[in-house]
Amino acid sequence: MKLLFSEARPDYDHYIFPYAVWAFPEPGETPADLMTAGFLPSSRQLDRFYLCRQIRVCLERYKASSENRRILRRGELFQADLQPRASFKWNAAHRQLCLACAEARFGPGKMTEDKLDELFHAPLTTHVLHVRLRQDGSTIGLATLYLEGTRLGFYSYGFYDLNWRTHQLGMFMMTYAVDSLARSGVRHLHLGTCYTTKAWYKTQFAGVEFFNGFRWSDNLEELRHLLARDQRPVLTEHLLESPEYRQAFNIPNPADLACRWGMCTSLPTDPAAQRALVRSQVPRIDAPC
Repeated sequence: MKLLFSEARPDYDHYIFPYAVWAFPEPGETPADLMTAGFLPSSRQLDRFYLCRQIRVCLERYKASSENRRILRRGELFQADLQPRASFKWNAAHRQLCLACAEARFGPGKMTEDKLDELFHAPLTTHVLHVRLRQDGSTIGLATLYLEGTRLGFYSYGFYDLNWRTHQLGMFMMTYAVDSLARSGVRHLHLGTCYTTKAWYKTQFAGVEFFNGFRWSDNLEELRHLLARDQRPVLTEHLLESPEYRQAFNIPNPADLACRWGMCTSLPTDPAAQRALVRSQVPRIDAPC
């Protein structure tokens, strides 16, 4: 992969200069390679990814808990079918259901008709989870997933009829995806980011892990610590410079972390090659001083 760094808001007083890390796949790499390295799709065309704190379930270690089984018993009311996108018939009623859910959950205008149409026909969506009422067959839930063989899946969006919210339809859909893919032999299912306590529901599955910036961790106390830290009005240091974090979770010093978990890259050391690299990558701007 090739990496690009996009500057975010700095905190000069505390010498914190953050950058968003984007990854672009190179020939021979697949989305699973980048997601395994901690990235999620930033483009529905799967040509750009972003590094983030995200949740995945190691499905080889998943075993339905009593709460998971309680949720799955909702299947007495719902009929769920995970099908290839090519066999799913997207229609106006589906679009309206998704628009109503998105407006209520994400805010007005966040998900337009064009964006929905793109989502259900883009490379990001290889499969659709279709949930209907057993009583009359009406569609009440749709979720978009990316599946790459048995290597991994990504549960990207879930939409559902909000009239069934009290029956925990949204949680049923995610739990069904986790359970059915585990039974199918898929190794990991990625569930998206976790930056607020509102996303904590994603951690209720046995085998859950999160990406902490340098490795996958199954320590949920560590995740709780990061979520609490996110609520502080001012952060005076980078996470890996925090003695509190490193001592609480036995994190080695940054140099040792880099040796074990860091991404490797090589830069040209010959001065002539360095100058050629700069000339080839930096556009010339002819303007008066």
